[in-house]
Amino acid sequence: MKKVLISGGSRGIGAACAEKFRSEGDRVIFLYRNSDEAARALCEKSGAECLRCNVSDPSQAVSAFETAVKMLGGLDTLVCCAGISHIAQICDTSDSDWRRIADTNLTSVFTLCREASKVMAASHSGSIINIGSIWGAVGASCECAYSASKAGVRGLTVALAKELAPSGVTVNCVEPGVIDTDMNACFSDSEKRALAKEIPVGRFGQAWEVARLVHFLSTDGARYITAQCIGVDGGFGR
Repeated sequence: MKKVLISGGSRGIGAACAEKFRSEGDRVIFLYRNSDEAARALCEKSGAECLRCNVSDPSQAVSAFETAVKMLGGLDTLVCCAGISHIAQICDTSDSDWRRIADTNLTSVFTLCREASKVMAASHSGSIINIGSIWGAVGASCECAYSASKAGVRGLTVALAKELAPSGVTVNCVEPGVIDTDMNACFSDSEKRALAKEIPVGRFGQAWEVARLVHFLSTDGARYITAQCIGVDGGFGR
């Protein structure tokens, strides 16, 4: 039974990851910011536990991390999934918009990875899986802040993987494409149909499809896989 901590775990990909790890018999604590009802429902459904935390605030993230590790009695796997989007031209993206995206999507990953590295390096084992985006690799028009934050997750992942490899810790980045989650609920039905036509497999991905890869990267079968940025995008970002 692995001890797993997931940020951004109340909805979407994070929730799917929580359910997947729980279905494999692992103990899971997930962090969430605002979605009390969704968090309670997921805990009741899956048997996971949760802590409310704004991970974009480093002091809150560190405190929640320490509490979670105490509750779990250690840490085997960290999944950094907290993320928000912002669709706007760069000239309409304010300083506060930039900071909000960067702090949530990148600073939180840095903070949690830093804390996890202390625990995992000491035990010479563990896996960190960061959730990036295809836009971190190829960029998205009118999503400069989001794309930049996810590109940062890419760079952080590869650098940290090399740093922690001698300690027996793997670090990888899963880069979803267009996934059918609340983040993409802003598109109309016609926009969704048009977007799906641009995806080689012809449809949006499902959160559980991302969660399966995340779980695999935490297993013994993936111990030789590290410093990788792996797309789950139906061919869209290639």
